[in-house]
Amino acid sequence: MSKSGFVGIIGRPNVGKSTLLNTILGEKVAITADKPQTTRNRIRGIYTERKGLDADCQMIFLDTPGITRPRNKLGEFMAGTALDALGEVDAVLFLTDSPKTSAGGDAFIMEKLQAVKPPKILVINKIDIIGPEDFKNVFADFEKSGIFNAIFGICAKTGMHVPELVQHLKTLMPEGPAYFPDDIVTDQPERFVACEIIREKLLHYLSDEVPHGVAVEIERFEEGEKLTRIGAVIYTEKKSHKGIIIGKDGRKLKGVGKSAREELELLLGVKVYLELWVKVKENWRDNDFMLRNLGYRD
Repeated sequence: MSKSGFVGIIGRPNVGKSTLLNTILGEKVAITADKPQTTRNRIRGIYTERKGLDADCQMIFLDTPGITRPRNKLGEFMAGTALDALGEVDAVLFLTDSPKTSAGGDAFIMEKLQAVKPPKILVINKIDIIGPEDFKNVFADFEKSGIFNAIFGICAKTGMHVPELVQHLKTLMPEGPAYFPDDIVTDQPERFVACEIIREKLLHYLSDEVPHGVAVEIERFEEGEKLTRIGAVIYTEKKSHKGIIIGKDGRKLKGVGKSAREELELLLGVKVYLELWVKVKENWRDNDFMLRNLGYRD
């Protein structure tokens, strides 16, 4: 009998949730960057392990936004998205990393985990940069809480000990048929993925103060046999940030466009014609109409 189930991945911003998901799947489905709140929506990644011709086990991973105390309506949506996932899964992965940054934010999440019924697995990430003594202390502190069914130390970036984590998760999945075909790794539409790829490139190209106020909306997505035309609007909250995004002589925006186009061509398997525009929309993160249009509100 095959197994299938859902796994929620939660944790503070920048602990490696999206990196872990991509490593488990062996394919990029979630964008990554060394900036907080890179993930804004719930991303579903589908892991299927085959035995012969049939799926032996299928796990649907829910990669959630980093949990912090909300500062605006977008923050409320992101926190709600992450915490809502806990009631829909068969297991919860709680990621943490450096002992120097874990105390406050992790304590807030631990409070929420107290009432969660599914098995909870603590994953201490980035063990390649955590010293043995620090790892032992973090392990002991969380073990004392008594709420975790298992604790793993991993390096999501290199894949160290990730297979062992996956094998443990398989034992927690209920019996049942696969939810998705074997060859699908995400159920996100291509428009959404294109939007996220563009936003990822912006995160990499922009200075620290700009990314939080940036959103991307796909206005045109025309698929052809040999060419796909994509038109996207980049929204920013401040006029001064518009110039930063465009850059001198448009160089920064061209760099974002070139990098995004190359990745989109690999993803779609055809040539891509990508047009980007930058518009100022003040306080969009607190605007219900804008949040709905951008997919951050029902």
